[in-house]
Amino acid sequence: MDLDDLTPKKPKAHEIGQDLSKLSEADLKALIETLGAEIARVEAALSAKESSRSAAEAAFKR
Repeated sequence: MDLDDLTPKKPKAHEIGQDLSKLSEADLKALIETLGAEIARVEAALSAKESSRSAAEAAFKR
């Protein structure tokens, strides 16, 4: 038996479509902050990919 099988899995902090009625006001405010940070992270990754694509297009443009 693998030891990883015995390690408890962390519950997800939030799942898209999750029932929000069970969360307190403080939990909802924390969720907004968490999701805002995640949006910023995704936007940064998208920007990096767009920059990389633009640089490649410029390098191979004739």
